[in-house]
Amino acid sequence: MFTVLTRQPCEHAGFKALSRTPVVVALVVLILSVVVLVAITLIQIHQKEVLLPGLKYGIVLDAGSSRTTVYVYQWPAEKENNTGVVSQTSKCSVKGSGISSYGKNPQDAPKAFEDCMQKVKEQIPAHLQGSTHIYLGATAGMRLLRLQNETAANEVLASIQNYFKSQPFDFRGAQIISGQEEGIYGWITANYLMGNFLEKDLWHMWVHPNGVETTGALDLGGASTQISFAVGEKAELNTSDIIKVSLYGYVYTLYTRSFQCYGRNEAEKRFLAMLLQNSTTNTNVTNPCYPRNYVTTFTAGHLFDSLCTEELRPGGYDPDDTITFEGTGDPLLCRVKVASLFAFRACHDREICCFDVVYQPEVKGSFVAFAGFFYTANALNLSGSFSLNAFNSSTWDFCSQDWSQLPLLLPRFDEVYARSYCFSAHYIYHLLVSGYKFTEDTWPQIHFKKESSMGQSWNPSCSQVIAVMGPRTLLSGSGSLADMPIQHYVPGFWEACLGSGRAGVKPEVYLESVCSVDNSSIAWSLGYMLTLTNQIPAEIPLIRLPMKPPTFMSVLAFFTGVALLCLAFLVYLYALSRNQRRSQHALDHAVDSE
Repeated sequence: MFTVLTRQPCEHAGFKALSRTPVVVALVVLILSVVVLVAITLIQIHQKEVLLPGLKYGIVLDAGSSRTTVYVYQWPAEKENNTGVVSQTSKCSVKGSGISSYGKNPQDAPKAFEDCMQKVKEQIPAHLQGSTHIYLGATAGMRLLRLQNETAANEVLASIQNYFKSQPFDFRGAQIISGQEEGIYGWITANYLMGNFLEKDLWHMWVHPNGVETTGALDLGGASTQISFAVGEKAELNTSDIIKVSLYGYVYTLYTRSFQCYGRNEAEKRFLAMLLQNSTTNTNVTNPCYPRNYVTTFTAGHLFDSLCTEELRPGGYDPDDTITFEGTGDPLLCRVKVASLFAFRACHDREICCFDVVYQPEVKGSFVAFAGFFYTANALNLSGSFSLNAFNSSTWDFCSQDWSQLPLLLPRFDEVYARSYCFSAHYIYHLLVSGYKFTEDTWPQIHFKKESSMGQSWNPSCSQVIAVMGPRTLLSGSGSLADMPIQHYVPGFWEACLGSGRAGVKPEVYLESVCSVDNSSIAWSLGYMLTLTNQIPAEIPLIRLPMKPPTFMSVLAFFTGVALLCLAFLVYLYALSRNQRRSQHALDHAVDSE
């Protein structure tokens, strides 16, 4: 009796349809899991919000020979190529003369700072004062005092240090900077404000401008004068006056020189001392640089207490002796006599020498003349760039005036400065033309400026503030707040400011100090702060993600697990299907053989 084995095709088809359903479901779940994983990962990466760490503040006290000025600077806490994008928010002139005048009573030096420091405290938020660095840099006045009486200079600095240690700021010391440093920092300031280091591109990113030449810097202080400008590879690099400076990722080769005792005040003291030497009397001296009908009296100590005039002291010197100077208002004689302050004969037939046998490359390109240069040109009713003939003409007109006419000519009359503007003008002529070798052709490339806004069209601090606060303020129009004039700000902006850690700060004060497009003073202090931001650590920007990291990791782990389970299930079904096919194939083979 034979047993007949037969196939059941309908039963196999039903089993295949039933086994195909889990595969489809597993594939759908796997694809959805992968899509979700990719989507949340892309969103988490590309939709993150970068919260900038805010602003940092720095304070520099420019302790010059005639006055001290307090500058407050700010910059984004993250930095551009390791150098902060710094802007000046305010400045305050300390009452009284420079700190070098306190050599005989150093304990009184800090008292003059009180008013200005109170204003600074009101401007910088209280929670940032402890991290705000404050520096005091003393220039030529203190350099001279240190040479003359090092103990007195150290006592003045010690008294100032004790005062600032009691302030809420992070005091980093009071030091006497060298003349070379003063020249370098002045050059950095001038070029920073001219936009020669950074500019905004179409995407509002800070970039290095292409093909922009740097600007030379001319600084005339009370006790010294500085000249600094970039030089080419052909310059004599074996001199100590050639310095390399690194800023915003670029290296610049500079010639910089400071001339002690060639500041305006000290030069005038030397000039008066020379007039006294050549006078027939020791009590009454005529001065061709003083206006006609002007008479003033000085003590001998006023003229000869400086290291710059020590060698010119007359025999039998008594600091209490009085000397009367009478002005004659003679511009031609004034120019001739002022030339005697410079040792030009020592530079005869030497093209690379300026004066006093000092090496200097040929001046090229544009220059910014600030401090005493600007104030003198301003007194002559000149500003910006102008011809040498215009300068000479204005000098002659001013020096020919009677003393009684000067209050009508000067926008701000001060006897001490008014009597000396004629001397200053002739002194500047000899310094620039006979000394630095500016010519009638190159003189117009000198720009006489007191202050300047950055080469960019808006203050970077404004955008920085908005970036910190977030886009919570509506605008009356299109564009970003940083691009808009102050009058276009709408109500609610200051509420946003006050809600961002600015509680207690008056809106109008914050407007003036942070978001106005104010000019920055051209002074070495800004360059000093720019250099220091290389040393001040940058803060890391804060990142706000669409999902909190724990939530993101949980979702990521869940869908990864689901995808792996689906993949494992599909592999299992695939292996089971292969085993079933092998068994079926063996059964079919057995049936066929029988």
